[in-house]
Amino acid sequence: MKMKTEINKTPSILLRPVAALKELFMAFDRKVDGALVFFFKHYGKTKFMVAMSKKVQYLGIEKLWDKGPKAFIYFFLFYLIRDTILYIVLPIIFAKATTS
Repeated sequence: MKMKTEINKTPSILLRPVAALKELFMAFDRKVDGALVFFFKHYGKTKFMVAMSKKVQYLGIEKLWDKGPKAFIYFFLFYLIRDTILYIVLPIIFAKATTS
């Protein structure tokens, strides 16, 4: 005897606002060609940063600098700015917001 299970496609009353926000986010993400999902999936790295990270892994930093100093400087600055925001600025803001 086979049991057929049906999955309810409509969200519950409590999840409707979350589903509506998710749909708005996904609609905007489709307009920007998936850049937001990529950004969150790779922890804030842009496609350029992911490509440069791969180059650093197989070329090494010195050879990457020799290949293109301008690209290396952009890569370094993007990482510096991203890490400063993620690991210094946001924790300070969070700490100030949660303490009295």
